[in-house]
Amino acid sequence: MIDVIDLLAGLAPDAHMRAARPVARENAQKSHYALMGAPAAGMMPLSERLAVAAFVAGLHRDGPATGHYTALLEGSEAAELAPAVAEATLSGLAEGPYGAYPPGPLSAEDQPGPVFAADAGALGARLAVAFDYVHMLVFHPRDAARADMERLAAAGWSATDIVTLSQLVSFLCFQIRAAAGLKTLAATL
Repeated sequence: MIDVIDLLAGLAPDAHMRAARPVARENAQKSHYALMGAPAAGMMPLSERLAVAAFVAGLHRDGPATGHYTALLEGSEAAELAPAVAEATLSGLAEGPYGAYPPGPLSAEDQPGPVFAADAGALGARLAVAFDYVHMLVFHPRDAARADMERLAAAGWSATDIVTLSQLVSFLCFQIRAAAGLKTLAATL
């Protein structure tokens, strides 16, 4: 069984860097399987999960994660989405975080930034709305609002799928950052 964080970090299968935290390691891998495994009937399709994963990895400009999730997408029944996902990634690249806090002391940290609009012609309406939401979560997390979820619902996303989509983005951000940290740590040993 391949540990995806180790894979993305470039660690050898027998590396002992994470051995002191076996429960954390196991739970991270279980989360990966729960979010990237075969979905239950009526849940967000794996093709959409793979497209979102490739997009999130690309937005993070993480070569190993982008390569991993793009290869999974290209090997899936939704391989035809790979060029549209790559184009969306290129058009969505930004530096963040952006957003506005409610009025108060943190307002001094408000930072305007671009609002992404995915190409519905290339991705399909449902996935394009999801990419807009994903981009917002990656670069504008403090701007998340009920209206964003209402747009997803209007595009056919169920409440369960919206939660799954949000969990997937959060997990991928964690996975990519954990792998980057381990790679940096391994370079110092």
